[in-house]
Amino acid sequence: MQIALAPMEGLVDDILRDVLTTVGCVDWCVTEFIRISDRLLPPSSFHRLAPELEQGAVTRAGTQLRVQLLGSDPICLADNAALACSLGAPAIDLNFGCPAKTVNKSRGGAILLKEPDLLHSIVREVRKAVPEHIPVTAKMRLGFDSKDGAIDCARALVDGGAAHLVVHARTKVEGYKPPAHWEWVAKVQDVVNVPVFANGDIWSLEDWKRCREVSGVEDIMLGRGLVCRPDLARQIAAAKAGELVEPMSWEDLQPLLAEFWVQARRKMSPRYAPGRLKQWISLLTRNYPQAVTMFAELRRESDCERLDSLLGLDTQQPGFKAAV
Repeated sequence: MQIALAPMEGLVDDILRDVLTTVGCVDWCVTEFIRISDRLLPPSSFHRLAPELEQGAVTRAGTQLRVQLLGSDPICLADNAALACSLGAPAIDLNFGCPAKTVNKSRGGAILLKEPDLLHSIVREVRKAVPEHIPVTAKMRLGFDSKDGAIDCARALVDGGAAHLVVHARTKVEGYKPPAHWEWVAKVQDVVNVPVFANGDIWSLEDWKRCREVSGVEDIMLGRGLVCRPDLARQIAAAKAGELVEPMSWEDLQPLLAEFWVQARRKMSPRYAPGRLKQWISLLTRNYPQAVTMFAELRRESDCERLDSLLGLDTQQPGFKAAV
């Protein structure tokens, strides 16, 4: 079984990837999508969203980082994929699942599920452009407004050269509304000869057990479930091994929040760092009642030094340098 951390634009950046993977049992993670339109991007565009490329394409915990590209031009995607590999990307993932309206309007993400032939062309050209030992993978939904084409899309991606598929078990129109249709993951796995990862609505150990039973697949990708319950991958890996681990307590979580905030202070301007902290704490309220109290205390605060104090941190110590 492999457990992957999902790419979530505007949420799972290099800071949160770093913090979450330190908890353990995440086999690999993926960048936020890098949008490809009509030109070869400069290396700085890749390093901005994937700074881990400068440290061997792994997080501090040693978890592999894969680079995700989004676009609709097969040749341009291929050229950028080749560049990403030259910069150290160990795998190229292609995004055919993003449901954002702005992305879909520019022919990116889930809108391409209406065009299986184009999916095939994209994967084929990217596969030809990158070194043979570097896998090309794809993340898809079950369709745009209907699941009718899901099987054709999956076949097109695999026939084009995808080494595995991650299936977010909803259509674009369904967005993130429950339920995820895990039975469709089983249908996809039945018709392709590569590993299929189940993704969507795995919020707890119980959800994982039901997902495995319904989908029939072992590999999973965790998104919001891992952000809201940072030890979910560890709980799942232990259960798979027939063991039980004590769930992470709110007290256990405090060092992660502190590390997240310290990194945000170092890397982000004071204008944006507080918002990212509040974003994560608001998501933690799903599983931690204490997060509700903390969020209420922090939600109107935008001064970084006061947030330091509220979190009980001393960022005035020698050697600390905040972003400006």
